Amino acid sequence: MGFNMRARLRKAGIEVVGYDPRPEVTDVPTLKALAQELESPRVVWVMVPSGKITRDTIGELADVLSEGDLVIDGGNSRYVDDAPHAKALGAKGVGYVDCGVSGGVWGLDNGYGLMAGGSAAHIEMAMPIFDALRPAGPREEGFAHAGPVGAGHYSKMVHNGIEYGLMQAYAEGYELLEAADLITDVPAVLQAWSRGTVVRSWLLELLVKALQEDPQLKGISGWTADSGEGRWTVLEAIDHAVPLPVISAALFARFGSRQDDSPAMKAVSALRNQFGGHATHEVGPSSGSGTTAAGSTS
Repeated sequence: MGFNMRARLRKAGIEVVGYDPRPEVTDVPTLKALAQELESPRVVWVMVPSGKITRDTIGELADVLSEGDLVIDGGNSRYVDDAPHAKALGAKGVGYVDCGVSGGVWGLDNGYGLMAGGSAAHIEMAMPIFDALRPAGPREEGFAHAGPVGAGHYSKMVHNGIEYGLMQAYAEGYELLEAADLITDVPAVLQAWSRGTVVRSWLLELLVKALQEDPQLKGISGWTADSGEGRWTVLEAIDHAVPLPVISAALFARFGSRQDDSPAMKAVSALRNQFGGHATHEVGPSSGSGTTAAGSTS
């Protein structure tokens, strides 16, 4: 995503010097060289994986930047990391803004949805960058100053949690349509929902696109990863006693997708057999038909 963001900024006439550890894509060999290439006050946008890599990058920037410069963390960092980052940079007189970014591989052409956290002065300093990156149209429809440091990443965390729920709902609807013999053209039904209906969305358009490329999704495994933000969203809901049944179920569905054989469902099957004599399916090349005895219907 960072490569496309650089291209979009340059298209808007903003000078960009990029650093990447990979020699084939970087503009400069080190972060120190990056700082030397830019005139003060500098704005440095960090777009790296969350956790240790982000912490190390910000720590190194604190040593090479000058008072009055600004660092923006645009990666998917957890919001609790933002205050320590701001404190470490602030000790050197360097400002800090956290920014949630949504748009994926399509952002170069469509723009990016941005949610920023930080002081009003730092947000104003970075506004030409935000305006270049956001979609065309009213600023408030593509950019929000969500609050103080941490608010940008918190907003993006919730955004991604909602994304989990939306994707799971579309996926479940797709599976039900596929299971029904009555429906003879599932991709056509989904595509017909893309205009005028209450469930139309960009995610739906992407599902239609995926099915056009591979109508049965035969080239894709059901094994589904999670980036971490879904988990963080559910943990925040627990801390605030906010019920999130849809987002939680969507996260747990991803966990279930990684199991070839569920230990929990094995236990349920064993219990049904123990208390009611219900059939179980034996492990082996064939699932078998099991044996059934009279007993409870649970």
